[in-house]
Amino acid sequence: MMRTVEILLVVMIITSAFIVASLFAVLPSPRQVSPINLRRLALTTLQTLDVDYDLSATMFKNATDDPAWGQLQIALSACLPPNIVYNLTVYEVQSGQTQLYKPIKSISNAESLGVSSDSSSYLVASSNVTFSAVPEKIGEHGEGGTLYILNCSDANGWWITGYTAPSLVQDLNNLLSPYFQTTIMIQNTTQLAQILNGTSIQNEALKNAVVINTFGEAVPIPSGYYASTNVGYDSGQNSYARYCHTLGQRVRQYNWTWVSIVGYPLYYVSNKGLFPDEQNDWGIYGMRSVGPAGLNAFFRGLDNQAYSYNSNWITDSRGVVYLSSQVLYDCNYYGIYPSPYHTATRALPTSILSTYHLNVTTYVFSPTSGWIPGAVYRNAVSGGLLALGLTRTPDIRLTALGLLCDYKPRIYRSDYTTSGTSRLVVLQLGQVGGI
Repeated sequence: MMRTVEILLVVMIITSAFIVASLFAVLPSPRQVSPINLRRLALTTLQTLDVDYDLSATMFKNATDDPAWGQLQIALSACLPPNIVYNLTVYEVQSGQTQLYKPIKSISNAESLGVSSDSSSYLVASSNVTFSAVPEKIGEHGEGGTLYILNCSDANGWWITGYTAPSLVQDLNNLLSPYFQTTIMIQNTTQLAQILNGTSIQNEALKNAVVINTFGEAVPIPSGYYASTNVGYDSGQNSYARYCHTLGQRVRQYNWTWVSIVGYPLYYVSNKGLFPDEQNDWGIYGMRSVGPAGLNAFFRGLDNQAYSYNSNWITDSRGVVYLSSQVLYDCNYYGIYPSPYHTATRALPTSILSTYHLNVTTYVFSPTSGWIPGAVYRNAVSGGLLALGLTRTPDIRLTALGLLCDYKPRIYRSDYTTSGTSRLVVLQLGQVGGI
């Protein structure tokens, strides 16, 4: 019985304390609990007023008597809640002056903005201003700077479904040539043999160049020297894997970056004159299968290892893969926006890094469980390979991004603060009345 009385007393004391505390508690006003974000409201209002460039146009009209300023004030009042007061000030942006911002006009709907206010700024440009961006040239401050794009008319491609090599060449040229000092289209396998022999075509810098193979899983092969025994043809295996080994050696010798845009690199060799009656079992003539031995031989050549025939399949299907964080970041910088995810069925194993002394300098796609869907590999001594192990249809935007992210050329943008062409709009807001 005593315990029951004690419990009742405790309950009564706690209840009484709560009631007394409630009587003297001062609750904050709704405005303090959930205040309006004046800075965000100011920026949103300026963006709304400029949605059709009306705000930008008004900023450059006569500040004394042009009726556009009155219309702006009406629109500004209509955009804001009735309990919001404002002050909009326009500054001319000056260059080469001690005073960077010169006030030229101010409009307001109240003498004071109260004890608490916030503001946002917005930069506008006159309609006669043109802006430009000048990219830094790769090799401009060092060696190299040549882009070779294979456009061999005497070869055929494979796994470039929906495209032809010439169409890919044109798109790659448009995307990448602004970033290189010299861009050269290799128009036939004779010209390909010329640069493989170390002879330039237009007195360009041959060493440290980038060579893009637009023929997908096939690679053009010159006839003659590069198709002969001990240089291109392995008579014992009846295979042109030795040519792929020679390619790897040349990439190492000249410190090239060889680019494979889709699929299994170097899976076929192609030359319409050399293989007029041979096809790849899918009806594409002028082509001969090398199989996985081509890529294995290329890596051995790149690492300065002796040629040996190895036909082991080394790629794997990884399904949907996603762009790496580095590439996603650089999409905005270079203004190139491919899909953030793709299907990879020719991802390379991480084991090749130690086997062939390779370093990954750029991951185009994020690695997945010991496999690399797309990356730039560089040998510890010289030469590199950009391999995108995607399925069939190539997206040359990925090729461009892989190279740009790896070489990192800067973009020099035009001066935005030229006197008389830019104005800064500052909208300051305050709140009055209401609860």
